[in-house]
Amino acid sequence: MECPHLNSNVCITIDSSSFPHGSPSSWCCSVCRSNKSPWVCLTCLNVHCGRYVNAHAKQHYEDSQSQVTGGAGQKRCEEQEKNAQHLVCMDCSSYSLFCYRCDDFVVNDTKLGHVQKVRDRMTLQCLVISMVSPSSQGGASALSAMGLRNLGNTCFMNAILQSLSNIQQFSCYFMELPAVALRSGKTAGRRMYHTRSQGDTSVSLVEELRKTLCYLWQGGPTAFSPDSLFYVVWKIMPSFRGYQQQDAHEFMRYLLDHLHRELQGGLNGAKHPALPDEGKLPAAGGKCCINGSSTVVTSIFGGVLQNEVNCLICGTESRKFDPFLDLSLDIPNQFRHKRAKDQEPGPTCTLRDCLCSFTDLEELDQAELYMCHRCKKRQKSTKKFWVQKLPKVLCLHLKRFHWTSYLRNKVTTYVEFPLRGLDMRGYLLQPEEALPDRWLYDLVAVVVHHGSGVGSGHYTAYGKREGRWYHFNDSTVTLTEEETVVKAKAYILFYTERSDKTTPETDTRR
Repeated sequence: MECPHLNSNVCITIDSSSFPHGSPSSWCCSVCRSNKSPWVCLTCLNVHCGRYVNAHAKQHYEDSQSQVTGGAGQKRCEEQEKNAQHLVCMDCSSYSLFCYRCDDFVVNDTKLGHVQKVRDRMTLQCLVISMVSPSSQGGASALSAMGLRNLGNTCFMNAILQSLSNIQQFSCYFMELPAVALRSGKTAGRRMYHTRSQGDTSVSLVEELRKTLCYLWQGGPTAFSPDSLFYVVWKIMPSFRGYQQQDAHEFMRYLLDHLHRELQGGLNGAKHPALPDEGKLPAAGGKCCINGSSTVVTSIFGGVLQNEVNCLICGTESRKFDPFLDLSLDIPNQFRHKRAKDQEPGPTCTLRDCLCSFTDLEELDQAELYMCHRCKKRQKSTKKFWVQKLPKVLCLHLKRFHWTSYLRNKVTTYVEFPLRGLDMRGYLLQPEEALPDRWLYDLVAVVVHHGSGVGSGHYTAYGKREGRWYHFNDSTVTLTEEETVVKAKAYILFYTERSDKTTPETDTRR
């Protein structure tokens, strides 16, 4: 959104002595000394921790408001409305701008371009420090992972892109694609793009994702700004236009679907590289494709469910096959209840609990009565899912958002999940036919939603690269430990099929 308060609040002079020392992303809160998510006030340049730490930046704004309204009351507040009130802060990692009066991230600038000057000065300071002392940023190994700049509530996109980039077989496929070819004849020398997604001849989602993944794997001291990719998203996915917070899972599904459809057409009429194991999926109803032939999307993420429905009156059984790119799992009701402080903690919800709830035999309610072809009418029935074919990358979405009468609430229950050796054998239709390395999965990425609602809050991601875990928080990338990853309240989990032929002991954490 555009903020009307910038001209009266971004009133600072940018010089060499204006900012604290060190890289902006490592600045510390002047109250609690935390260096997590530092925000700088663009009125006075005081640094405080952001909304998802101890919220001292918000406290700074509220204190300034109490000073304005104190003494002379409302009249004084109106007189000083035109004066600076410490409304506007900048995230020192992503350089995104937030106005507390608007209660939203903003995209405009002052008439004199003060906001851009602040960004330029912070970028310059970060570059100088990285050139003088690379080790201050965590060493060369930490710099091998690059952050993504937040373009205004685009953390949902950044978290998904970072997760996909750490799925090696997916990212390598795109990075090995050739750049968009040049046309001959009348269009010689001009790049031509197209997408089947919306019939647009000026953009290519595949090409922009390819370039973004290449940048992310190059690494570097500063974050990459995915402006071009976000522009293409706006062009072909109208529901993601604007700067409001979006659902990361919904974005991931739209992204994969549009990539799949564009890859089916082949950029510039050229065929993409052949996919491994293509054509070896189950025949008939079991082939995992979305609207036609297989692509890298369905080859990697595609699995098949068998849906069994049984009529409780005559016993007729109906089976059908459902291809999937991810599984959406309910968090069982018995784990959702909040306990009082004086109550003893109940059992921990595990990923196994969620998978069992998904595959357990279930009696359909009155609104979902099964149309029995033998009884010739809707009858009471049961339903059960089996996994007929597991994908190379198993994407598990925990359904943390649910609708009540008027609101979409969040389920904050912690779900315990394994880092290694997720055993999917118990959910397979024919487990005896599966090879050991085809039902064990190891975690490669996790998307986490921080906050209370789907339309607010913040997304970050954990990803494993070259044996190390990183935390991706927009522009900021930090090395982290396994113990930190397993404590996360996961929203989306990405597991890769174990590639080795041995069967090491599985992770005991479930």
